[in-house]
Amino acid sequence: MQASYTYLSDDEWRERTAAFERLARRCALCPRRCGVDRLAGERGFCGAPGELVISSLFPHHGEEPPISGTRGSGTVFFTYCTLKCAFCQNWQLSHKGEGRPYGTEEFAHKLLALQQRGCHNINLVTATHFLPWILPALHRAARQGLRLPLVYNCGGYEREEVVDLLEGIVDVWLPDMKYGDDRPAARYSRALDYVAVNRAAVRRMFRQVGPLRLDGEGIARRGLILRHLVLPGNRAASDQVLSFLADVFDPEDLTVSWMAQYRPLYRAGEYPELAGRLDPAEYAQSCRTLLQAGFAGFLQDAERLDEAFVIDFQSRKEEALTGQPETGPPSSTRRAKGAAHEVDTMGQLPDRARGRSALDRLHDASAAAFLAGSPGSRG
Repeated sequence: MQASYTYLSDDEWRERTAAFERLARRCALCPRRCGVDRLAGERGFCGAPGELVISSLFPHHGEEPPISGTRGSGTVFFTYCTLKCAFCQNWQLSHKGEGRPYGTEEFAHKLLALQQRGCHNINLVTATHFLPWILPALHRAARQGLRLPLVYNCGGYEREEVVDLLEGIVDVWLPDMKYGDDRPAARYSRALDYVAVNRAAVRRMFRQVGPLRLDGEGIARRGLILRHLVLPGNRAASDQVLSFLADVFDPEDLTVSWMAQYRPLYRAGEYPELAGRLDPAEYAQSCRTLLQAGFAGFLQDAERLDEAFVIDFQSRKEEALTGQPETGPPSSTRRAKGAAHEVDTMGQLPDRARGRSALDRLHDASAAAFLAGSPGSRG
């Protein structure tokens, strides 16, 4: 299956870019609709300037196995964010602005370099606020031979208009559904309307690409994987997230990544209810409820941690993240990940998505890396 964007004509690329530029002139790229002129360098809620800023680009071996595969996901971590999650695992770039400017030609070259390094896909992490600058580089890279599927890895706080403009460009949507209630969304992520916006966006994404489809090697080629991070004390309203999913989706169609990797990072300690780690028993009960509802996908082992996937974005720029130990940020801000895995008794990716043997052929290192766990989501 060929990457969707390779079918776009030059005129279509220019039309999409122009549409995103119009949104940026009185910024409405994200649901906050700040109205600033991003093209003139004005900054809104996200803090992004009028140029592309990236922290890191490297092969990532800690995403879900259909994303990382055996050769890694070509992950691009953009600086700044339209959400301001108090517990953000990528706080160095989302809150503190770690990164540097990239021009169109340089970014296109880096995308091609990730392809040359053998990555299975291009994985854009938190990209929406930079779309007017990303599309020209992606277009240039495509003209120069980029053919990898495009994964759009986001916090799920997206406008339907933006999702529509990305049709035929994005192959795999990888959104979060962070909250099932607006009260914690407002308290922890400063997004008072998160739930309605997120649910509408996820429905739109799913209608666009449909259920997850894998190639013969078990690598995602098209579709959607939905991520949810369980917070201590059900503070993310995980039960309401699951209720919505059960009401809207056929469990046979939706692949879920139900995550236990919460750690009290960045400013989480300012909220007493978030100051501790997730109780493994609470997570296990949440997983049982998910599986009883008929959903399948990826679960985590809340009792296991692996510091080898802690990312210090000030030092890791292009070196592949393979799970080998590295020196991370100071201990008060380290990002430790829960262990994740795929097992038959805990919601294995269904055979219907890939043929029984496809995922089995993934190298053991892929599953082990996700087991050690470092999905590139924001929270």
